[in-house]
Amino acid sequence: MTAFLFWLASGLIGYTYAGFPVLVMLRAKLRPRPHRVADVTPSVSVVIAAHDEERSIGARVENLLAVDYPRDCLEIVIASDGSTDRTVAVARREDPRVRVLDLPRTGKASALNAAVAASTGEILVFSDANTAYAPDAIRRLVRSFADDEVGGVAGNQVYLSSRDVGEVVDATTASAIGAGERSYWDFDRLIKDAESLGGSVISATGAIYAIRRELFRQVPDGVTDDFITSTQVIRAGRRLVFEPEAVALEPVASSSKGEYRRKVRIMTRGLRGVAMARELLDPRRFGFYSLQLLTHKILRRLMAVPLLVIAVTSVTLWDHGPLYRLAVIGQAAVYGLGAIGLGLRGHPAGRRPWFSLPAFFVLVNVASLHAAWNLLTGRRIDRWQPVRAAEAAADRSVAAEPSPAAAGGDR
Repeated sequence: MTAFLFWLASGLIGYTYAGFPVLVMLRAKLRPRPHRVADVTPSVSVVIAAHDEERSIGARVENLLAVDYPRDCLEIVIASDGSTDRTVAVARREDPRVRVLDLPRTGKASALNAAVAASTGEILVFSDANTAYAPDAIRRLVRSFADDEVGGVAGNQVYLSSRDVGEVVDATTASAIGAGERSYWDFDRLIKDAESLGGSVISATGAIYAIRRELFRQVPDGVTDDFITSTQVIRAGRRLVFEPEAVALEPVASSSKGEYRRKVRIMTRGLRGVAMARELLDPRRFGFYSLQLLTHKILRRLMAVPLLVIAVTSVTLWDHGPLYRLAVIGQAAVYGLGAIGLGLRGHPAGRRPWFSLPAFFVLVNVASLHAAWNLLTGRRIDRWQPVRAAEAAADRSVAAEPSPAAAGGDR
């Protein structure tokens, strides 16, 4: 039985981390479904929910006002969710394209719902307060709406460790977690490309995505809003495609502690969102998309369980062959390097791949256990704090002092 559990867990891990990406890429190569793109310019509403974003919201508004998109086709709606600082005052502009809603503290979902209700655009673009768009990001994002089958477009979230766009963490303070996350997203973009070419991506990232207004539904509390909102496209029978040239720039994490809290919050809300959207797991209705959702949003987020099974069974099976001993040694190496990466934190050595990737791997899997426990015990997370924005602001105040380092990059 011990050996059976070891190989069952190994099979799940192998399929999730290696088999599934290969399957997705093969599908895209053998059964591609390219979609039509054109230089269309529908009316666009950029929607942002903000809470205590005084330090970043001003730069965010200026960034959006400067994008290359027709002035009469763009509006920016910012919903302040009970901010206790100067978020509302800093966000307001004389420019008629900017609308700011000063709301009581009710949670991100309610703020987003209010912002959408106050908007008028044919296309709703969702973003974060600490993001910066490339000048052509919105133009690139909406090009795919020239295809009637496309109901939503996921943009390309890029983590940087430079100050090229102002709202970014200095390379000297970015943590091993941030470097590891950046490497993870580099790989994730390859998967998104293949998923999109073969049909639809699983969901969008909150930094940059767009859907047709008629597909929006009220966001419930306690879930990941970008997942719930973007998957409405799939429920409606439309495609959710990926546009890698629609770029949103965000700072990497500079604090492993803050990033851990953020991961727990996102995964708790994400697992609850999948539970609420469980009809999407029915392959009779949604075909291959259901397998994508099962693998990426459930199996990958619960990988800590088979990893724990392997950790226990491989030690028990130490005397049963070199393969089991190799498994023990391999795990010890990965977790040891991860612990070193976490311990080094902001030290330059901690950002090297052999430390940063294991550190990110360890943090994500521990956070996933925490999130699964929250789901099982019924603990909901309806409110959010702008973790990265606060960290980026703190880093900028440090970076303002003379430094020998060269500047370089929820939600």
